[in-house]
Amino acid sequence: MYVIIVGGGQVGTYLAGLLLGAGHRACIVEQRRELAERLQEQFTPEMVVHASGTSPSTLETLRIRQADVVAAVTGADETNLVVTSLARFEFHVPRVIARVNNPRNAWLFTPEMGVDVALNQADLLGRLLLEEMSLGDMMTLLKLRKGQFALVEEKVDPQAAAVGKSVAELDLPAQCVLAAVLRKGELIFPHGSTVLQPADEVLAVVHSSQAAALAQLLGPASHPPRLPKSS
Repeated sequence: MYVIIVGGGQVGTYLAGLLLGAGHRACIVEQRRELAERLQEQFTPEMVVHASGTSPSTLETLRIRQADVVAAVTGADETNLVVTSLARFEFHVPRVIARVNNPRNAWLFTPEMGVDVALNQADLLGRLLLEEMSLGDMMTLLKLRKGQFALVEEKVDPQAAAVGKSVAELDLPAQCVLAAVLRKGELIFPHGSTVLQPADEVLAVVHSSQAAALAQLLGPASHPPRLPKSS
């Protein structure tokens, strides 16, 4: 995979390192000369280009038409939007990713502006904080389908309504599947007859709107019901 990264700051540099470590090819475009020169020493002179990522001729030189992904991660939202528009509509790059610096500008980072994925750090942090506050001990391990579903883990509380019940007897949310149960170091693939015990660690795939209902089922029975979060 060939990825062009516009912006050689901390985000761009970290992303480049991850890509290289995974065996992919990456090119960093950085318009600040001193930073570009430092990055050339950190990586290679061929991998880091001192130029403007909003220049069509520069992008053409970097063989953007052969790129699988363009990531616009500069510290300026307007620059990132120019890059995404060029990448999608001028050069038809299959996948375009953009960093959102100011949350107030998030509404601009849409497919109409050439953006497939918008990385809004402030929004992500806020949602994670709200999720942790509303779901108690439930841990989100992986987001699926752009956050619509999640792979979660929660330990069954000794006072939970699920204790002593088989999977078939559980009133699971409609869009929830128990994937595995970790019990005393053993991995159990649950069936309808599997009975949950205190301290079982349950792995489940659940729709984001029903995660709170699952947490209520596996958590302390004394806790009042928690309404599912709106999407």
